[in-house]
Amino acid sequence: MNAVTKPANTAALDRYRMMRRIRSFEERVGELFLKGESAGSMLHLSIGEEAVVGMTAAMQAGDTFTTHHRGHGVFIGRGGDPARMMAEIAGKEDGYCRGKGGSMHIADRALGHLGANAIVGGGIPHIVGAGLTYRNTRSGQISVAFFGDGAMSQGILYESMNMAALWHLPVIFCCINNQYGMGTRVDRSAGHRDFPGRAEAFGLNAMRADGADVEAVHDAARFLAGSAREGRPGFLEIDAYRFYGHARMDKSPYRTPEEEATGRARDPVANARARMAAEGLANTAELDAIDTEAGTEMDHALAHAIAATPPALATMFQDVYAPGTPAPRPHAARLMHVLGEGARA
Repeated sequence: MNAVTKPANTAALDRYRMMRRIRSFEERVGELFLKGESAGSMLHLSIGEEAVVGMTAAMQAGDTFTTHHRGHGVFIGRGGDPARMMAEIAGKEDGYCRGKGGSMHIADRALGHLGANAIVGGGIPHIVGAGLTYRNTRSGQISVAFFGDGAMSQGILYESMNMAALWHLPVIFCCINNQYGMGTRVDRSAGHRDFPGRAEAFGLNAMRADGADVEAVHDAARFLAGSAREGRPGFLEIDAYRFYGHARMDKSPYRTPEEEATGRARDPVANARARMAAEGLANTAELDAIDTEAGTEMDHALAHAIAATPPALATMFQDVYAPGTPAPRPHAARLMHVLGEGARA
């Protein structure tokens, strides 16, 4: 269960590599949509939020988590297979949920992913149940809820934080504050913007980290994860900036070009690359190779998703009803049955 300790330069390179993989994946998701190959238009990209890797890297094998509707990057950070993810977003049979979950409902219990949720704050209480199990079984695991700043106005978050503190659960509430809930800026929706202060009021360890600096996020996440394993639940706000609109079709007319330029200057991927070079942890050739490798991997994931087979129509109701439940009859068959019964009467 213990994490493997790596030299600082190797671990930092691994975090950069993961961030680059996430960025490349999200860029290919955008391409999938433009090619008309995505299963729907509601694709929520996490570009600009890649420093969440600081949190996912602080977790250990066996830890679990839930994500929100902008959770692609979190899942990749915890070992998600980009090809299966892309296939799911494309609505294909070999996706994580056989093409039925799409972008906002990917899950994989084997990797500890207890489910993504399109309902704002909907996945948060699940970690309370998981944490209660881990506390009672003394398994040493933690569970982490990843959500956006929009969920900071949801009552279920505060009920969950209260229960976590009351029961000393090994859980962390991780708010990725990208400054916008759909088209509403956070200062127009939150009367009190000290999010860690809210968590502290419930008795949680609470911290804020710069979402432009993956190492700052990682330092905070390691402290909170260690404390959570000892029964002190935590809260982490990652202060980031959402590069693009709420969903793929949102051109964000509510933001000025100047604001977007300032926000994108806080690019966590570019900052991590510059830091690696400045501190001598990697040279330009090594970083270029990482970037190229990530791009190639996600090109293959995109091609795989496009070429993959859609689920057969006959499987439409599989995984929807309990095993053994008779398949629903087509409307035409039901109508003919009713008409036939009526004629005999």
